Amino acid sequence: MRIWMIASEMAPLSKTGGLGDVVGALPGALAGLGCEVTAVIPHLPSMTAKRFGLVPTGTVVEARIDGAVRRATVLEATAVGGVRVLCLECPGYFDREALYGTPFGDYPDNAQRFAFFSYAAIEAARVLAPGPDVVHTHDWQTGLVPLLLRDAEHYGSDPFLGEAATVHTIHNLAYQGVFPKEVLPTLGLSWRHFRMHGLEFFDQVNFLKAGLTSADAITTVSPTYAGEIQTPASGWGLDGVLRERAGQGALHGILNGIDLHAWDPALDAALPAVFTAKSLARRPRNTEALRGEFGLPPDGRPVVGLVTRLAAQKGIDLLLGLGDGIEALGAQWTLLGNGDHHYEEAARSLAARFPDTVGALIGFDERVARLVYGGSDFFCMPSLFEPCGLGQLIAQRYGSLPIVRRTGGLADTVRDVSEPKGTGFLFDEASPEALGEAVERAVEFAASPRRMEQARRAGMGRDFSWSASAREYLRVYRDGGSPPA
Repeated sequence: MRIWMIASEMAPLSKTGGLGDVVGALPGALAGLGCEVTAVIPHLPSMTAKRFGLVPTGTVVEARIDGAVRRATVLEATAVGGVRVLCLECPGYFDREALYGTPFGDYPDNAQRFAFFSYAAIEAARVLAPGPDVVHTHDWQTGLVPLLLRDAEHYGSDPFLGEAATVHTIHNLAYQGVFPKEVLPTLGLSWRHFRMHGLEFFDQVNFLKAGLTSADAITTVSPTYAGEIQTPASGWGLDGVLRERAGQGALHGILNGIDLHAWDPALDAALPAVFTAKSLARRPRNTEALRGEFGLPPDGRPVVGLVTRLAAQKGIDLLLGLGDGIEALGAQWTLLGNGDHHYEEAARSLAARFPDTVGALIGFDERVARLVYGGSDFFCMPSLFEPCGLGQLIAQRYGSLPIVRRTGGLADTVRDVSEPKGTGFLFDEASPEALGEAVERAVEFAASPRRMEQARRAGMGRDFSWSASAREYLRVYRDGGSPPA
């Protein structure tokens, strides 16, 4: 099966979040199942020829956007193993400091930028053999691709592409690519697409909705999240569309995985003491190193770790809401992350008020993040919503027991210790009180070394590999669901 994976980012070439991780891992897992995979991404200035072995393919593709013909040169990254990776170099649109915008907001021409990328990726699929059996697109940035491939005035009758199945993945429904309706003519699209079963959204243009209403199948990144987004509370205005597509058998929830080679506590050079499920006695060395990294005294309390984006979605208000009561919970806290300025300042303030209890490092450091996973006793993710989440998967592999809110992928991947082979602690209410009660339960649990070791081993033994997820995607490629009417 020939699969073309079209996305705005792909690790290690480019990454701003979980989307880049998924697109960086899934193609290789599919290739391992015998698929021929081509990934297509925008070329960014950070993608140097020296690092990624970029070579010209000799192909130039073009599309008319905003009244002008723009061209993209197709480069191939030869230093990324397992799959063919094509990078579309388009000066003026993607030779910028960042992928989506600046700290002051999104780029004002994002509609035109990602519409052009969508056209250019399709044009590349037309001219570079072999053509696709399946076109798999991701998030709002490529939501126009299924619409263009289905539309007879664009590529729906194309002999090379007309038979290709389309699959669109939602990584986070909160980000939809919504623009004023006046952009529509600049994108080469007819006003006939501006309708309820097209890309119209409260009198605006919605790129993600274009993908959801046009793709043969839709996936999202956990089974629970697939159910949540069909409700008004979590559907971000698209719950009706998603209920309709689910009724057609087209919506599927497939858990993300992690790269078991990249995340292996037995080989991780960032850890002072590598370990396995059979050598957990070595792990406390990492805990002491973690305390030292965050300036916390070695007073014997269990350590709760966070590696997080400092944003409302991640439940940071729940943690900050513990306030003066954080000391009474009986744990030490290590927080690594950055994000919204007021959360950064609040985290610094909390650490300054309770220097023996809370350590906060604002920013991101890969080595420190790995130390948090490999040294914390518990890993906290109190998210208000979480489509899948990767932190809790890595934490379990590294023997840290997650403390998570029962939502999205967190609910699907963490078993409460009250259940057989439990691996963590779940709570329901999005409140500081509920988080505090879960932490108290974890601290009490930590008083029993035997139970802690059992739970650690249970978490380390779970299969969160991409190979299991890739098989589910392969099933969707083959079976899909009913095409949209």
